[in-house]
Amino acid sequence: MAPRQHRGSTLPDRRRAEESGVAKEPTEGAPSTRSGRRRESRPGGPRQPSGRQASGRPGCISRVAGRQHVTHLLAASGFGAPSRLPRLLAAGRVAVNGQPVRDTDARADPRRDVLAVDGEPVALTNLCRYLVVHKPYRVMCSFTDPEGRSTLAEYVPVPDVYAAGRLDYDSEGLVLLTNDGWLLHRLTHPRYEHPKTYLVQVERVPDEGALETLRRGVLVKGERTLPAEVELLRGDERPTVPPRSVPIRHRENVPTAWLRVTLRERRKRQVRHMTAAVGHPTLRLIRVSSGPIALGDLAPGTWRELTDEELEALSRALHLPRSEGSAPTRAPAPGASSARRSRSRR
Repeated sequence: MAPRQHRGSTLPDRRRAEESGVAKEPTEGAPSTRSGRRRESRPGGPRQPSGRQASGRPGCISRVAGRQHVTHLLAASGFGAPSRLPRLLAAGRVAVNGQPVRDTDARADPRRDVLAVDGEPVALTNLCRYLVVHKPYRVMCSFTDPEGRSTLAEYVPVPDVYAAGRLDYDSEGLVLLTNDGWLLHRLTHPRYEHPKTYLVQVERVPDEGALETLRRGVLVKGERTLPAEVELLRGDERPTVPPRSVPIRHRENVPTAWLRVTLRERRKRQVRHMTAAVGHPTLRLIRVSSGPIALGDLAPGTWRELTDEELEALSRALHLPRSEGSAPTRAPAPGASSARRSRSRR
């Protein structure tokens, strides 16, 4: 059975959005404080929920993180604050798969292990939520915007979920939303090189030389991008995509082409900078997958919950050794090594 799709709801007022604890970053790389002042972006993206929510309540239980601290699982299940739970363990009242655990560093997998207190199984029902939304064109990848632009709040009436990575205002496609702090960190921190795939419509048809340059990496603001997977889609491979609210500019004598591009790094407007660097400006950009999670036929402005199968596939992908899941390392920019040697001599 196909996953149920949900259409957008009406825009909630700003006070309700703020009280729900949703993300408040207006643009990628430029989050703002409540006073409206801009502050530097964190290396791993905007501040994400941790083990405890902003209200002080224990966080939810991750369905993709695997083994988690027993104290966290108990706190999320209503057995008290994490600071009080070591005494429960020390008293021998907690067991995992029938074996008493007293170490506060003990872990259990909520999908496979049986956690019990005083011999009674613990119902691990406070699970994190995982959604995928098809972000339309000219919609902010956040739930509030001080400039009054359209946001995800118009389409996703679910409180306390955050975007796992950004998507430009003028880009479209898949955005993962969750309240799982562990997953948000793994998907947004550049260390993990999580792959994302895009359909990119560009001006003119790139030749093999331009495609190979994109694959090897191009210089963007003085730094070479990581190697990417780039494929020119020809004939029947050309995608059928939903119409955009504002059509792309059309020029009679300038053909267009579609590329499929997979990146393993997150830099602001990276695809657009890359195609422009080889002389083929981006006209339209649609994210179609994030790791094993695919956009499929989800219509613009609709959302759905991830299926159990998708969560299992996502968990497996996130726990792969980096040698199995990573692309080649970044090639240095021309002159970079000599510049470093020069700096070291000074």
